[in-house]
Amino acid sequence: MENKTGPLQGIKVVACSTAQAGTVPYMLMADLGADVIKVEMPGTGDPSRTAGELKGQISSFFETNNRGVKSITLNLKTDEGRAILHRLIKDADVFGQNFRPGAAEKNGFGYEELKKVNPAIVYASISAYGQDGPHADFPGTDAIGQALGGVAEAYAGPGESMRTGLVSVADETCAILTFGGLLAALYHAKNTGVGQKVETSLVGGIVRLMGWTMTTTMWRNSNPIAGARINGTREYPGIAASFDDEDGKPMVFQLDHRHWEKAMRALGFWDTLQERGASDLGLALVSEEKKSLILETLSHLFGAGKREIWIDTLREADIVAAPINTLLEASNDPDVLQNGYITEVEYPDLGEKLKVHGSPWNFSETPASVGRAPLLGQHTAEILEILGYDQNQIDDLASRNII
Repeated sequence: MENKTGPLQGIKVVACSTAQAGTVPYMLMADLGADVIKVEMPGTGDPSRTAGELKGQISSFFETNNRGVKSITLNLKTDEGRAILHRLIKDADVFGQNFRPGAAEKNGFGYEELKKVNPAIVYASISAYGQDGPHADFPGTDAIGQALGGVAEAYAGPGESMRTGLVSVADETCAILTFGGLLAALYHAKNTGVGQKVETSLVGGIVRLMGWTMTTTMWRNSNPIAGARINGTREYPGIAASFDDEDGKPMVFQLDHRHWEKAMRALGFWDTLQERGASDLGLALVSEEKKSLILETLSHLFGAGKREIWIDTLREADIVAAPINTLLEASNDPDVLQNGYITEVEYPDLGEKLKVHGSPWNFSETPASVGRAPLLGQHTAEILEILGYDQNQIDDLASRNII
């Protein structure tokens, strides 16, 4: 296999995972230099190869979640297919799967079995609901994580029904937490020689994503204020809220009690807020009527001017403020582009460059590298040859649909 750069060079990963939460952890590891081998069913492969936007045979979904990895096809329902998997595991550092709880065990690649092959293996198991609980055996998708974990409340305005969002935040959050958990377990394994199983779930990821807002909700035993994030206490309130300007362009600002009056005076809003009895932000935490009055007054005032002026004014006063981007606008944002969070990759087979995710990390000594997603089974022969199979054996396995 080719030499890679990145802080995870020399790490070998084997993944029997599909979809998004089950593939992104290993794509991130591949970006950072790990050798990642994706195991797929012969003939069909990961169903997500045809998901998202298609350019020729290239899927936006599959490309985003599987770039930089290698593809080997193995029929794990056969003894020979499982034997090859075990040979891959013998010198691997990480194994990942996102089947329903119990399915991997039934098919011969549960943690207890793979631990016998390699006691130092770090084994990731991703589920929808978690490994315990009344619905542990149920299947699930991103929408389930969003629905049960509380994030839907963030998408709903006052009086609106809660709904799951457009972006797969449960999948991505679970994937990033899995990535972090794997690195922690890998550190332990490298120091002690002892591997372990790391379990994450879509629901668990979203619950963590809710952060201190979840903690505050539990302590108050009541749901957050709708319409804006007004938090803190009556004496020490803070606000993060979005408003449209006169052209309907949305913006956001955030501040705490120390900067409320300063910001409102800089915008020229303070006198009007006082006249309307809406200048005391802390009242929003104890009075629904005052909360509505404050937000309605701010909406009226922001709606009487240009977003660019409001943002510049707040930033000059050292108040956090920004335009609210659509996804397309975010992909062209100057900070996003200049920091390499979005980049371009040459696709010779398409005759063009395509915009893709860059790396969220910038390593000074071991930079990340953005690769391409593999064709189905593209690396099967290469990997089997490394395991010691000759061409006749590889041809025989292919003829019997083992690979």
